[in-house]
Amino acid sequence: LALVVVGAALVLLDHVVWGGIAYAIGSICDTLDGRYSRMSGKGTLFGAFLDSTLDRIEEGIVLAAVAWQFADSGDSVAAAMCVVVVLGSLMVSYTRARAEALGVECKVGIATRPVRVVILSAGLVLGGEEVISGFDLLPIAIYVMAGLTAITTLQRVWHVRTELKKLDAAATE
Repeated sequence: LALVVVGAALVLLDHVVWGGIAYAIGSICDTLDGRYSRMSGKGTLFGAFLDSTLDRIEEGIVLAAVAWQFADSGDSVAAAMCVVVVLGSLMVSYTRARAEALGVECKVGIATRPVRVVILSAGLVLGGEEVISGFDLLPIAIYVMAGLTAITTLQRVWHVRTELKKLDAAATE
């Protein structure tokens, strides 16, 4: 979380590439600590809950910083799309959590958290003209994430609908 907050601060200070690097490293560490906890047998239900909660906070903080940068530079459409990405990310997470509360495993979809981390990290690290002269990948990454989170939400809704229909059919037999 600390590295991701540093990454967001760097983005706010217009050090987008360094912010992207900090975000990527922080996200990798976040992924590894959860795996380590589970593999070592030290994981707890509260730890899993806290990890998922912090994942949403981390993604939201960085996207808020990116939205601020877009708004500050006058790109209100890209800033608004950051809000759409946050909503999409929350919906991807919510649909999985709600499905699992109904007894349906729901890990389907293209824009899982690791995919979103890679896209946002690439957009940040390759964003800004100091990396590729005259080309800013960050807005493209945001638009792609907006589309992919919407698709993933729909994929999960369809998956849950299909699985619940199967359960209903089995219950009536």
